[in-house]
Amino acid sequence: MFYTIKDLVEQAEQGFDGNVAELMITTEIEMTGRSREEIIYIMSKNLEVMKSSVVNGLTGSKSISGLTGGDAVKIDNYLKRGKTLSDTTILTAVRNAMAVNELNAKMGLVCATPTAGSAGCLPAVLSTAIDKLNLTPKEQLNFLFTAGAFGLVIGNNASISGAEGGCQAEVGSASAMAAAALVKVAGGTAFQASQAVAFVIKNMLGLICDPVAGLVEVPCVKRNALGSSFALVAADMALAGIQSQIPVDEVIDAMYQVGSVLPTAFRETAEGGLAATPTGRKISKEIFGQ
Repeated sequence: MFYTIKDLVEQAEQGFDGNVAELMITTEIEMTGRSREEIIYIMSKNLEVMKSSVVNGLTGSKSISGLTGGDAVKIDNYLKRGKTLSDTTILTAVRNAMAVNELNAKMGLVCATPTAGSAGCLPAVLSTAIDKLNLTPKEQLNFLFTAGAFGLVIGNNASISGAEGGCQAEVGSASAMAAAALVKVAGGTAFQASQAVAFVIKNMLGLICDPVAGLVEVPCVKRNALGSSFALVAADMALAGIQSQIPVDEVIDAMYQVGSVLPTAFRETAEGGLAATPTGRKISKEIFGQ
């Protein structure tokens, strides 16, 4: 078992030839008592849900509230025109993240990674990596186990809950997990993966959770989109050899400290931030009639 990112990296390097996924599988066996075969089976089911959520989210239909829906299709059409400013890999991840979160807003089936509100980041980056890197089924599973390993430390030492730590704890954690996993499947080291985690979280510190009308739609869908782009850029930075001046475990501690002092208005209560704007309050009244 590992309790810090430093532990994770050291154990992966010393006992698993740098394979974080194998370390996570071994840890899962120890923690749950499940067999390796059962753990692989469960993760395979999660993988299929994630990939399906990307496809099923690209329908363009609106959510029940009418707040979201159709933006993933707009990005898809924009990509097809071939005149984008951003790299197509990044925009593909952005599109896929929006698709998953729009599906979630329509009560479709998604895999909480680590929460439903941040469910778009990981499948978006993974689905993009599958095409970009021609990932095998085993590599796709390794991506998820690696993400889970880093997410386990973040969840234990900080938070993955918007109600507890703000959106930095949800989309921030999801993006960091995706970045770490992407580094590993791209051939990077466990240490480089840890640096990608630091880059993402450092640049999402203080991000509040302010869902308009209390629904996981605005600004959640677009935050997942931007979070997926953060993951890709952070992975490239880490693979280039860039290192965080602040150790990643200290970055995670900082996220916990920041989340702990956030006013309750900025922790999923819909009482502050965008939810408290005149338009945000108007939308809430239109939906709930109060």
